Amino acid sequence: MEKTTRTRRAGRLPRIPSPEMLDGLERTTALDRPIAAISKTVRRKLGPGTLRDVLHGVPIGHPLHPALAMVTVGCWIATAVLDVTKADSRASRTLIATGLGMALPTATAGLTDWSTLHREQQRVGFVHAMTNIAAAGLYTGSLLMRLGGRERAGRALAFAGLAAAGTGAYLGGHMAYRQAAGANHAEQVSHLVPLGWHDLCTLKDLPNGRPVRLRLGYIELFVLRLGDGVSVLADGCSHLAGPLHQGRITVEDGEPCVVCPWHGSVFRIADGAVVHGPATSRQPAFQTRLRHDGVVQVRPAE
Repeated sequence: MEKTTRTRRAGRLPRIPSPEMLDGLERTTALDRPIAAISKTVRRKLGPGTLRDVLHGVPIGHPLHPALAMVTVGCWIATAVLDVTKADSRASRTLIATGLGMALPTATAGLTDWSTLHREQQRVGFVHAMTNIAAAGLYTGSLLMRLGGRERAGRALAFAGLAAAGTGAYLGGHMAYRQAAGANHAEQVSHLVPLGWHDLCTLKDLPNGRPVRLRLGYIELFVLRLGDGVSVLADGCSHLAGPLHQGRITVEDGEPCVVCPWHGSVFRIADGAVVHGPATSRQPAFQTRLRHDGVVQVRPAE
């Protein structure tokens, strides 16, 4: 019996680390001071504008950082394949150098996104960044070793760098999938609303020029009356679900827009399009019409 138990224990697969292991990291406050200082500096240096929007990925409608990271990590994984097979040392050096060259824009885009996250996400992201800095340092050492003719030492450093990059990727996955950093927090709502027009409120009940939050079934709506016209968007910001009805109204290129009160994303009120990041996904918009008796009706925009 004892032998059977030992056999089962010996044959037991190693446990995969549980995501709950990172709960403590999300709650720790030890790094909050440098996190606050760095994120504030990044936001101040970048400011609003085209560069920040490009780094967030606004023009492509998707965060830019993961796409760039795929190139960097892909080069280093390919290096590991070549090192294991000892196929082509020159190709290995080229791949390492390419990965290092992409590391700077990857880190810049990631830092831009990180600076506008919630503090719990930033704590994990800070360690994510440190592991990737370690990976870049190890690959730099590997490249120097290889250029100096020390291929074996160079390969060892590259494998260590890949382990660090893998740890960083695990932390990045935790942020993306468990903490929903970079995910769209304003999913399309057409499937949540029955077909056809729905009564929302009377026009006279809406303050002119000041947004309010109203509910349609399960959905919280941002509602803005401008004269006799009414615009309606989903209220939760697509970036991190900030309450748009608490944001300020501004004008961009002659179009009324709303600025999210949490992280400053700007959306065009007419159709929910992203004008400025950090949001990259548009806000779900609703068509509106005014019934003859003054009742405002809405339905999801096509």
